[in-house]
Amino acid sequence: MIEIRAGGLDQPQVIALRQAHLDDMHATAPAESVHALDASALNAEGVSFFTARDGDVVLGCGALKRLSGDAAEIKSMRTCALARGKGAGTAMLNHLIDVAKCEGIGRLYLETGTAEFFAPARRLYLRRGFVLCGPFADYVEDPHSVFMVLAL
Repeated sequence: MIEIRAGGLDQPQVIALRQAHLDDMHATAPAESVHALDASALNAEGVSFFTARDGDVVLGCGALKRLSGDAAEIKSMRTCALARGKGAGTAMLNHLIDVAKCEGIGRLYLETGTAEFFAPARRLYLRRGFVLCGPFADYVEDPHSVFMVLAL
């Protein structure tokens, strides 16, 4: 059973998962197109970090970053290779949406990559109701980025 828990950034499994996330981001896009947050940014005020777990095994992670007004952004969505296709990503996404709704967020944004590596993530977001949009917050048009939004 998948359980979502707040925090855990300092745990070895989470550190390894986040490092794999950063490694993949840098392998699929130039440095200026990598928008992943580091540990200090994920610990910042206005950011909530969560892990998806099966017992003590970390299956994935995700974060919610507050933007201005009634908007927030999904950050650091990642599922470990062994958990892909088994519901951990869907569980995390649903949790982040639920948290956003509870906090009065009206628009939930995300940025993901255009490379084939990100195709499963894009399909997940589209199935959950996200639609394509233009750059938001401090983002600019980038051939390596896809921007999406979900009205809550």
